[in-house]
Amino acid sequence: MEKIKGLIDAPFTPFDSKGEVNYDIIPEYAALLARNGLKGVFINGSSGEGYMLTEEERMRLAEAWIAAVPEDFKVIVHVGSTCVKSSRRLAEHAQKCGAWGIGAMAPPFPKVGRIEELVKYCEEIACGAPNLPFYFYHIPAFNGAFLSMYDFLCAVDGRILNFAGIKYTFESLYEYNRCRRYKDGKFDMLHGQDETILPCLAMGGAQGGIGGTTNYNGRCLVGIQQAWEAGDLEKARELQNYAQDVIDVICHFRGNIVGGKRIMKLIGLDLGPNRTPFQNVTDEEEKQLRAELEAIDFFNKCNK
Repeated sequence: MEKIKGLIDAPFTPFDSKGEVNYDIIPEYAALLARNGLKGVFINGSSGEGYMLTEEERMRLAEAWIAAVPEDFKVIVHVGSTCVKSSRRLAEHAQKCGAWGIGAMAPPFPKVGRIEELVKYCEEIACGAPNLPFYFYHIPAFNGAFLSMYDFLCAVDGRILNFAGIKYTFESLYEYNRCRRYKDGKFDMLHGQDETILPCLAMGGAQGGIGGTTNYNGRCLVGIQQAWEAGDLEKARELQNYAQDVIDVICHFRGNIVGGKRIMKLIGLDLGPNRTPFQNVTDEEEKQLRAELEAIDFFNKCNK
């Protein structure tokens, strides 16, 4: 299977003032990401509040993104759900409407506690879109599935024929690299933590990744990869440190899903509020957020 090169964005789901999905803004959103160096989108995941959307909303979002993106811009649809029948239906729809690939994280309920449980869950979903690459989205902080991804690769190898790899959003660089080296790099290991792109380039040989802060800080994160490929380690370090400065700011405002989404408004693309139970950024917090971003010269370095 084709391995992804470059960075894929995990977009926010845009809502209007009434809390309904704003599909009309997606072409403008896609154009912003493309001109700042991103290579695709991984929609309806954690940044996109996917578990808080209805099946119909998720399917309409897939259709809207596929219709809006430029040529060669990949659309990967997150289809994970607490109901595996819903996940399979979403996978079937993604294949039918022309998605490049699909992915799923482990469900938040019931908690997956064994490798075989996870393999069966992924197996039932992936067979709904047999012609598309399937990625497992490893983000145990969200669902408590603290399982060995190396053991998972061993178990899934040869069993799910369209299994492509893992979006790895966890802190263990050792395990990430171990998975990348499995059978001489058989599977695509997509880096999933924007704060550690450079270490994975240096140790793990990462070529592709999926990020959340790429929504507004993509120029910097793409620049890390470009500097590394050019052999400019000092530039890559400078950009990685700056990416961490930005992440430090959003951590003051309930993280990327809440604080990051409000940053989109500050750079000129208002994607609306978050859905309940997220606590939205207040007007007073927005002023503080802007001030902290100005202090690190963000608005001269962010996506344009």
